[in-house]
Amino acid sequence: MSRKVLTTVTLMSILITLVGCSPKPTPPPTPTPPPLAEELIFYDWEEDMPQSVLDAFTEEYGVKVTYLTYESQQPEAIENMRAGEMYDVVVIDNDYIPSLLADGLLAEIDYRNVPNFDNISANFRNLAYDPSNKHSVPFNWGTTALVVRSDLVEEPVTRWADLWDPRYAGKIAIRGDDPELIYVTLKSLGYSINSEDPDELEAALERMLEIRDAILFVDVYAEEAVPLLLSGEAVILVGWAEDVLWGREENEALTYVLPEEGALLWGDNFVIPANSPHKYTAEVFLNFLLRPEICAEIVNENWYATANEAAHPFIDPDIVNDPAIFPPNEKLENAEVYLPLSPEGSRLHAEIWERFLAASQ
Repeated sequence: MSRKVLTTVTLMSILITLVGCSPKPTPPPTPTPPPLAEELIFYDWEEDMPQSVLDAFTEEYGVKVTYLTYESQQPEAIENMRAGEMYDVVVIDNDYIPSLLADGLLAEIDYRNVPNFDNISANFRNLAYDPSNKHSVPFNWGTTALVVRSDLVEEPVTRWADLWDPRYAGKIAIRGDDPELIYVTLKSLGYSINSEDPDELEAALERMLEIRDAILFVDVYAEEAVPLLLSGEAVILVGWAEDVLWGREENEALTYVLPEEGALLWGDNFVIPANSPHKYTAEVFLNFLLRPEICAEIVNENWYATANEAAHPFIDPDIVNDPAIFPPNEKLENAEVYLPLSPEGSRLHAEIWERFLAASQ
């Protein structure tokens, strides 16, 4: 046996002896939790959270939940948070979290009060926008893809590039309050959706302008957007699984297409604003929402995929097995996640969108 090995063995023996002889440290006493608040303010998209879930929390904990809603996260929800409006739990998209963190607007979550975080799939933890999930709990996730009236298109629609097919001019629906078209166009050109390259963004603008007269701008809510597909006024909608699920109740010809160039992946999170006066109650609320059966109740009503792996056995089989909601992994090979842009990247994207809207007027 070499001296090196002997030395190593000797050191290990010493360490084992020291560890074995050392008294175990006394754990710090568990702090007494503060009393629960009488009311909690929850800020989210309209109809994103079932009232039955909020009522169940109230019944169990005696805390009234006031459900406030926004029509857009940016600018409405973000600006309200920056203005100091008081909320206890807010639903916020992945790519807005870093800027809120940088401005000190999010509280750090005490996971001793949220043990059900263990139900979150490893795929959704410790992501770049919030390492270690110190300030956010994953909620919904999904894809942005194409909702198509398959009975009104001459050939199967399979790519983002099909939006530029002249046969569909005037029949392409896109949400008008969000620069989604920039990401779609970048992807159609083979660029990253998160590109901050001025030349690539300029190329995207030129391509966007090619179809500016072919676009129908629609509302963010499925109830407002999908009727254009049902009537045949539009044949393609840049949309989400919710759109096709809502619409195919009326017309089974609605199909959901994950484009060959790659779908866009989005995710919403629960956060606790730094100015919340009820942080402990907010954490108790998050822990409640992360119960598998409660999370499944949310999915069964809002039809969005969940990051809560433990909830899957409780989700309606027709939902959890629907590839529009939970796409198979092979369909996501070319998919790309929305990532936070740098301040300069945000400025460039905003400028491209403003120039596009100005040219469309």
